[in-house]
Amino acid sequence: QVQLVESGGGLVQAGGSLRLSCAASGRTFSSYTMGWFRQAPGKEREFVATIGWSGGSTYYADSVKGRFTISRDNPKNTVYLQMNSLKPEDTAVYYCAAGPRYRVGIVTTTQEYDYWGQGTQVTVAS
Repeated sequence: QVQLVESGGGLVQAGGSLRLSCAASGRTFSSYTMGWFRQAPGKEREFVATIGWSGGSTYYADSVKGRFTISRDNPKNTVYLQMNSLKPEDTAVYYCAAGPRYRVGIVTTTQEYDYWGQGTQVTVAS
């Protein structure tokens, strides 16, 4: 079992930055692929970014590529999402998720992630 708690959301002006954090419980955090997803009102949850269990591989949705950076600190059981050049269309609830253990390859679908946080609201004002 993994429990995830996100933090760092808030209200920011367009062009601004935020850093989301996701703290995980358990001794096996370093073995999980981790991902960030988001869900805007009236829309389905969508993939944002993922990072492999060792931190050596990352992958981003086209909509955030070049603006967002995912990273992880395994000794601290934490994954981060640095969001720069924010746009109003980035407004959503952002969720952290833990996926397959020791997976080689990209994991981008919600069905492949087993554990989810409660989400943190990000609002970007125009």
